[in-house]
Amino acid sequence: MLELYNDRLQDLFVSGAEAQSRRVEIKRNRKGLVFAQGAETKEASSAGELFAMFQQACANRHNAATKMNVESSRSHLIIGIMVESRNLTNGSVSFGKLSLVDLAGSERAAKTGAKDDQLKEANSINKSLSALGDVISALSSDLPHIPYRNSKLTQIMQDSLGGNAKTLMVVNVSPSDCNLDETLTSLIYATRVKTITNIAQRNLESKEIAQLKEVIMKLRSGQPVEDEEV
Repeated sequence: MLELYNDRLQDLFVSGAEAQSRRVEIKRNRKGLVFAQGAETKEASSAGELFAMFQQACANRHNAATKMNVESSRSHLIIGIMVESRNLTNGSVSFGKLSLVDLAGSERAAKTGAKDDQLKEANSINKSLSALGDVISALSSDLPHIPYRNSKLTQIMQDSLGGNAKTLMVVNVSPSDCNLDETLTSLIYATRVKTITNIAQRNLESKEIAQLKEVIMKLRSGQPVEDEEV
């Protein structure tokens, strides 16, 4: 569970000096899934355990009061949940990744009253949202080059926006007349996303591959391996 704060990825499962010193980098595995190298991963066996972890991590988020919001998020929130299931009949393994991204809203300093650190935060938020808009435009136009690398936000969302993924974007808009420009921009944003077409497929591994991976994990951890497992 991460936040992108001032264009820096921070692990929300750690806090204080450790969070500032820990280096988190965006990588891709052989299956094409994006992961955060250097960030903590935790195991959960129930929705209750997941929610408890979520609450723990949210306590470390950057929030501040502005003229528009008393608890304004000063960062983007990224949650990655890896799910693996085994077919008890044939031994095959299905795996997938659920990404939940809470985007901080774009800001106008004249409305929010942001200055000093808050102004720096707002500029970083707006810059990353602009990069995301460029990626969405490129995907919706079927351009040969997609500028994922222009922002850490788009890099970490790469496997959610294109390729083997089902993507749902929920857009919050204001009913107030004074926010008409922001509402229109958000709706245009959503319209572009709607035109992106992905082809989602099941991620499957055969029984043999799953068994070999288990053997490798045992060997790495120093556990004994039976002859019939090899």
